[in-house]
Amino acid sequence: MVVDPLAAAPAVHAGGIMKVLVLNTGSSSIKYRVFLAEGFKALAWGVLERVGEPMGRLSANIGGREADVQERPVPEHRAGLEWILHALASTGVLAGGGGLMGIGHRVVHGADAFTDPVLIDDSVIRAIKDAVPPAPPHNPPNLTGIEVARELCPGVPQVAVFDTAFHQSMPPHAYRYAVPHELYARGRVRRYGFHGTSHQYVANRAAEYLKRPPHKLNLITLHLGGGSSAAAILAGRSVDTSMGMTPLEGLVMGTRSGDLDPALTFYLQRQMGMSAEVVEDMLFSQSGLKGVCGTGDMRDVLRLAGQEGEAAERARLALDMYSYRVRKYIGAYMAVLGRLDAVVFTGGVGQNSPKVRRMCCQGMEGLGIMLDEERNKAKTEDIFEIQAPEAAIRLLVVPTNEELQIARNTVRLVRALKS
Repeated sequence: MVVDPLAAAPAVHAGGIMKVLVLNTGSSSIKYRVFLAEGFKALAWGVLERVGEPMGRLSANIGGREADVQERPVPEHRAGLEWILHALASTGVLAGGGGLMGIGHRVVHGADAFTDPVLIDDSVIRAIKDAVPPAPPHNPPNLTGIEVARELCPGVPQVAVFDTAFHQSMPPHAYRYAVPHELYARGRVRRYGFHGTSHQYVANRAAEYLKRPPHKLNLITLHLGGGSSAAAILAGRSVDTSMGMTPLEGLVMGTRSGDLDPALTFYLQRQMGMSAEVVEDMLFSQSGLKGVCGTGDMRDVLRLAGQEGEAAERARLALDMYSYRVRKYIGAYMAVLGRLDAVVFTGGVGQNSPKVRRMCCQGMEGLGIMLDEERNKAKTEDIFEIQAPEAAIRLLVVPTNEELQIARNTVRLVRALKS
């Protein structure tokens, strides 16, 4: 007998009120969240893991209450999304499949074809397929989630929200590489940037908090997590960002190297006999914090750094490299912006690690960045400030909510479609 994964959770009956479902489909997981279309209260959220493995694992929160984690075989994404929809229907969140206004999908790479979220049709799907080469680990599963959702919910409008879209306001001198023009003209070889949904969300939240319109603010936003990126936001628009044509460029990350000498790849292939595929896997999956000290989880790095021995020394080196690279980008983006109002920390590391925030601000007093140690230790789920009272530049910690940004974009487009 198959047990409904959410049977123990209280039903959330929203009657005829319209809702929006947000999906983030990975190669072996599906993250989901359901919002009310008015007010955007989150009704349910969770993640289905281990798609394609012998036993899938579904966790959920319904109306603020954790449901029991359940397991069953999930051979492919279609079965996984069917399970999620059935579970949401059985609790009344999506009772009978009704009340679903739209489905919003996170898509990592939109190349330069999309500057905004779009309603999904066959031409959009073709464009997402065209953007697979720069993002092979991400776009294929994102596309699978879209195709399965369209099949299972044929009458529901679907919206694609691209991580790259927010950064399409970068000027050519920021997004072009100094390589032969033909590579750009024929192959669209250029910088695109990622984490755009998060950078846009926290920039808007910072503007609300500071009670200033976005077009009157210059910000540096730091999305620090397993993947990390910085963005220079001039008058509400992204004018530069640390990630490039792929999510490899830029800051030191959990398992990605970030910036390095491009000729290193030639050396590894010629002198060390590594294939292009091996080098690519190493730079994306075996480098960054993991490459320096053996773990890509910042919590483990911080724990190791407080101990003694060689492993601790390597962890401290990893922290120094990580924070040094962030400081370099802050300084560079201050030059890009000319005037800076605030630095915004977000992402799992940026929101939750006072030590990393302190290290990222260290030694920047001459530039107007001064941290207050006590304020930096605050524990809250809301926005808070961490600069010293005499600092010229505000330092904000802003929890990100990419799912909420996707939900808002979805509702906006669906309403425009019906108007």
